[in-house]
Amino acid sequence: MPVKPIAFEDYVRHDATALAAGLRRGEFSAAELVETAIARAEAVNPRLNAIAVPLFEAARAAAASAARDGAFAGVPFLMKDLNQGLAGVRLTHGSRAFRDHICPVDSETARRFKAAGLLILGSTTTPEFGLTVTTESRLFGKTRNPWNLERVAGGSSGGSAALTAAGVVPCAHATDGGGSIRVPASCCGLFGLKVTRGRNPVALGRTEGWSGLGVSHAVTRSVRDSAALLDATHGPEAGSRYVAPPPDGTFLGALARPPRRLRIALQRLAPSGVPLHPDCLAAVEDAARLCASLGHEVEEAQPALDAAALHKALLTVISVHTALTLATRETELGRPLDADEIEPITALLRASGRKTSAEDLVRADFACMAAAQTIGEFLMKFDMILSPTLAEPPVALGTLSLDVLPQQNAAAIGRFSPYTAIQNQTGQPAMSVPLHWNAAGLPIGVMFAGRLGAEQDLLALAAQLEQARPWFDRRPPI
Repeated sequence: MPVKPIAFEDYVRHDATALAAGLRRGEFSAAELVETAIARAEAVNPRLNAIAVPLFEAARAAAASAARDGAFAGVPFLMKDLNQGLAGVRLTHGSRAFRDHICPVDSETARRFKAAGLLILGSTTTPEFGLTVTTESRLFGKTRNPWNLERVAGGSSGGSAALTAAGVVPCAHATDGGGSIRVPASCCGLFGLKVTRGRNPVALGRTEGWSGLGVSHAVTRSVRDSAALLDATHGPEAGSRYVAPPPDGTFLGALARPPRRLRIALQRLAPSGVPLHPDCLAAVEDAARLCASLGHEVEEAQPALDAAALHKALLTVISVHTALTLATRETELGRPLDADEIEPITALLRASGRKTSAEDLVRADFACMAAAQTIGEFLMKFDMILSPTLAEPPVALGTLSLDVLPQQNAAAIGRFSPYTAIQNQTGQPAMSVPLHWNAAGLPIGVMFAGRLGAEQDLLALAAQLEQARPWFDRRPPI
């Protein structure tokens, strides 16, 4: 007998934590939730274009199984199609060069999500190798923002963010090597926590992503889902190069404790000095007032960083890793890649990476270490830094993609996202919080960055902000 889904309006008013609790109480079944999620995906994905590989039948089979436990047993979920794959499932990294690549085993992150009881409905779109802050690729096309279908959903976790914001799932896997959790969270009106370096596993066959820039976690509609997911997934994996400091208790438990009075540095301007859109300025100033009204001390200040050195370091690291990824793929295929198998900006990054010396790569590492020391010393005076997540609201599709002319692409990315990569280079945790929507109805996130290992402080503040300015019931028009 076919399983009847529960009403979408009933489904979408729950976060993942509430769905799991309802499942334990017998209010609905995992099969019913999966059917609701699939129905919603089939309704909205033709407009969003955010699913890379659907796994609906596998999710139905998993939902029918009685052998499930874990904090999120029976809750629908999605995995990002980048670096962390599922055994026997296509893992493309958003690239034509990997369009036929089948992941041989579950990644450690996938194993931990499954151990938490999550039912994986499929994988979500990403730009080629996560190389830009929109989710557009020649392989899959344009992923659209559910708040405005002509705008970017952010990147590189834009597929996960679009589907979560649209109510297909309450949360989804995401990764962040230069802002790829926080950027789409801001664009799609979600909570996005970039965790401390070494907190979670990052990729198949690697315990470090992009020379330490990359981390893995999720985008969520509620703060508590982010905390509970982190409780289920954090910790070292075999051979970890380094490990983030363990939490004091649980991440979810941190939400029950009101944050102490925090000293928050308000940073309006990006280190690069690019102009800040009035909507983004209004969002960060409103967040500063809200924090002050909650009893925190907010003072305008920002660390003195060498923006040019950090930008060069970022390009150096990404170029070298892109070149190595493509060289490895050519070895696997036993042939050179055709020009149409990689995108124009990717090809330029590969060419740059091939010319980069070991000395250049070490110099990039030194620039990141210098920034980490500067911010570490700055955060001896302040508890957190509050800034815009992005310098512009979600921009039009086609502006930031990897087939835009190189100078235009670099300038557009620099104008749009000049804040987020710094925390990847320093290893700090940071979060984008959806506290503001502009007059056009587009979400505008604000970012809080904390000390190394201080996710609990960030989560406690996020829970306080969520209670003071609830966002969970704000849903896009799609």
